[in-house]
Amino acid sequence: MFSHSQILFAFFLTVIAGLSTGIGSLIALIAKKTNTNFLSISLGFSAGIMIYVSFMEMMPQALGELTLAHGEKIGTLYLILAFFAGIIFINLIDFLIPENINPHEAHAVEEMQNSERLKRTGIIVALSIAIHNFPEGIATFTSALNSLDVAIPITVAIAIHNIPEGIAVAVPIYHATGNRKKAFWYSFLSGLAEPLGALLAFIFLMRFWTPVLNGLILAAVAGIMVFISLDELLPSAEKYGKHHLSITGVVLGMAVMAVSLFLFI
Repeated sequence: MFSHSQILFAFFLTVIAGLSTGIGSLIALIAKKTNTNFLSISLGFSAGIMIYVSFMEMMPQALGELTLAHGEKIGTLYLILAFFAGIIFINLIDFLIPENINPHEAHAVEEMQNSERLKRTGIIVALSIAIHNFPEGIATFTSALNSLDVAIPITVAIAIHNIPEGIAVAVPIYHATGNRKKAFWYSFLSGLAEPLGALLAFIFLMRFWTPVLNGLILAAVAGIMVFISLDELLPSAEKYGKHHLSITGVVLGMAVMAVSLFLFI
């Protein structure tokens, strides 16, 4: 169904998105203070991209494929169930990880450097972020198989979203070990969970791939991205900066995604 070049490029995008945690680790180990205004706009920008593409591109495509196979009533029901199944899946991951070590709980560089408690949680945070990144890898990979004009902005959005996660991993590990290189590599490698998620999706789903499965996965991925935007990106953007900056980022992200999709019609 998909060419080798499509599959390889989809894997490439998941690697780019996942390993951007390394950028966050570099910022954490070099900077003494977080540029909160820029980070607030960037996180809002990522949320805007994810929300817009979920409702304006992925959900309509999923609905088209499901209704074609099962009719409007049953197809719409499957769409709804898959969308909320994606939300439940990513929410369960957050629920299973304690809030005090959850890498999606926003921290500035200077705030984390002053926390003695975080010095003892470095390895756990690295494992936690790996678990969080797993479904994001599936999201990037499956979106890339369907449409590159959608997948590339999603990759950019997830990469931006992974930068503060890299900070959350690198700083406590540095305090736990006193080793900058080790802190960087733990943060960098924790992002490998995204291409791992893509690999497992390829191994277990590709042989069963049908238009119906494609529609269900697109709807579930849309649910995952909407949850990430509302539960993680927007609260983090609000915490890092001013309210209007984060909302400006959301609107800019939606506008960029809208223009991108319009140009590829």
